[in-house]
Amino acid sequence: MIGYAVRRLGQSVLTVFLTVSTVFVLIRLAPGDPATSFAGPLATTEDLAKVRAMFGLDQPLLTQYGLFLKSLLTGDFGTSYSFQAPALDVVLSRLPYTITLATSAILVTALVAIPLGVWMARRADTRRELAANVLTIAGQSMPEFWTGVMLLTLFAIVVPVLPASGFATWGGLVLPTLTVAVLQIALISRLVRREMCANLAAPYLTVARSRGVSAFGLTWRYAMANSAIPVLTALGTRFAAMVNGVVVVEVVFAWPGVGSLVVRALETRDYPLIQATVLVTAAAAVLVQFLVDLAYSVLDPRIRLGKAVSR
Repeated sequence: MIGYAVRRLGQSVLTVFLTVSTVFVLIRLAPGDPATSFAGPLATTEDLAKVRAMFGLDQPLLTQYGLFLKSLLTGDFGTSYSFQAPALDVVLSRLPYTITLATSAILVTALVAIPLGVWMARRADTRRELAANVLTIAGQSMPEFWTGVMLLTLFAIVVPVLPASGFATWGGLVLPTLTVAVLQIALISRLVRREMCANLAAPYLTVARSRGVSAFGLTWRYAMANSAIPVLTALGTRFAAMVNGVVVVEVVFAWPGVGSLVVRALETRDYPLIQATVLVTAAAAVLVQFLVDLAYSVLDPRIRLGKAVSR
């Protein structure tokens, strides 16, 4: 286990480094000039030259990359052009909001999608299961921005029972959470149904049924236990994606998270802020995937991380 953890740690560091380096190059190749965004449309050529010199943008790309690597080693990610504050501090101040939204959305997803998927598997090929399948396909087909706008219109305008935007109260978390969870519930419930149908038809379940195991035990102790790893993998992957920022949802609900911060950073070509955001969210996503891998050996004792199974 220790050897596996060390190897995964090395892979994680390399993954984050390559991700940030790729973003460093791509944002500088993209159209747009940070100096123009910072100085404004009325800036003269001399003003733009001063701004580029101030931010080090007048230096060759390799020189900029070398300075960037040096800053990574020292933990200094530069000063945000638009906030005039350390870029890492700006990102870390927004990260708790994104983690809060991602955590609430994944909890709602798990609490609804897993029982729904099990229910669909137990009633496979029935009219009720067909109706549930239609609903999940509809949920999977709806874009998040459309779902958000519809929920916003219904519960913040037509029946104003929930805040329309921001996070002034915990009620402001409800609509963004539901908007994110609708798509995830549709995806995860269909995955649970597929895995459960396969396990409910497996020979080992027939043996367990012949031994007098109850329907509840057959469903949850046997079939669901053997479906847990792919379901956990899907939940972990979705959660990691949410930690990277649910951009559309955060913009629709003016949620003060990382996703809306990225939009502002891209609009202003705020290089240090983009780089710090990518670094933090990539590290968080890699950490989530690492914890999911460690959970495999807990769910299935036959799995030995870091060791080949000898026969």
